[in-house]
Amino acid sequence: QVQLVESGGGLVQAGGSLKLSCKASGRAFSTYGMGWFRQAPGNHREFVAAIGWIATTTHYQDSVKGRFTISRDNAKNTVYLQMNNLKPEDTAIYYCAVRRDAYSRISNSLPDYDYWGQGTQVTVSS
Repeated sequence: QVQLVESGGGLVQAGGSLKLSCKASGRAFSTYGMGWFRQAPGNHREFVAAIGWIATTTHYQDSVKGRFTISRDNAKNTVYLQMNNLKPEDTAIYYCAVRRDAYSRISNSLPDYDYWGQGTQVTVSS
């Protein structure tokens, strides 16, 4: 059974930083791409960042480029999202997800991910 557990969310002032973690189990972590998504109240879940099974391959939503960094530590089965210069519009529940297929291309599409964490709340005050 695949499990993803996020942590690291919280309340921060605009301009601050947070680092989210997502620990995975139940799948050969190093062979799967991972993604971070977020959902604000009243909005659809949207793509934030993705990292391939080859860790040098990353992709970001335009609004977070230059502020967020996705990374992974295969020895710890963990993917991270470092968020700097946070803005009030970054407020959302953040979810990590694992790609449906091993050794697959990096993706920003929700249907390409088959397991999701429970989410962690990020609130940015102005």
